[in-house]
Amino acid sequence: MKLGGEGYQINAAKEKAEILIYDDIGDYYLDGLSAKAFIKDLKAMPKAKEINVRINSEGGSVFDGITIHNALKNYQASVNVMIDGLAASIASVIAMAGDTIEMAENAFMMIHDPWLVTAGSADDLRKVAEEMDMIRESLLDTYVKRTGGDKKKISDMMHAETWMNAETAMELGFADTLTDARQIAAKIDPARFRHTPDALMKQQPPATPRKDSMKHDLASIDTRLRKLKI
Repeated sequence: MKLGGEGYQINAAKEKAEILIYDDIGDYYLDGLSAKAFIKDLKAMPKAKEINVRINSEGGSVFDGITIHNALKNYQASVNVMIDGLAASIASVIAMAGDTIEMAENAFMMIHDPWLVTAGSADDLRKVAEEMDMIRESLLDTYVKRTGGDKKKISDMMHAETWMNAETAMELGFADTLTDARQIAAKIDPARFRHTPDALMKQQPPATPRKDSMKHDLASIDTRLRKLKI
């Protein structure tokens, strides 16, 4: 049985299923995997005892990602996460739903503080900042619970936008096992992040015009704001 849509695919047979998350998370402006569609298909597929979740995503919508994580975490099956290329931002939170987490030797994981573009009065912005702090704390707790790591250390890693290769992720508890390198390129928009590793950038294909222009514009705005230190 095959299910899926924008950004993902589900292949289910008997008591085993494979889920491929190979795109952005969220469909509001990212045209990627929406939590609503994901959960609908998760309920529609035959009941599985084992689910293999393959990830190659640079992240996206925090709330879609949290919802997907929770859906996998609460599903009555063994969930094995396999990071084939990249699990960045909220995609790394989805990965934390795995009872086991494996990474290809040439894969990367990235954790950072959530961010958004917003507008409003001073009171509005203070309220948004408080909400962002609560969201950040929720993400931090998810990492700490899965890795067993020190909360202060992981908090500092999020604040710094920390990129981990497979070996480092395993050392810090973000992954359990390493697998052979895969020929799956982790496609990434360098304008979206601050510290994209050179090793990851070398994997990128030649630049092509982006269809998801709004996402690109938001990333560019965020980059300019950082440069201006506003």
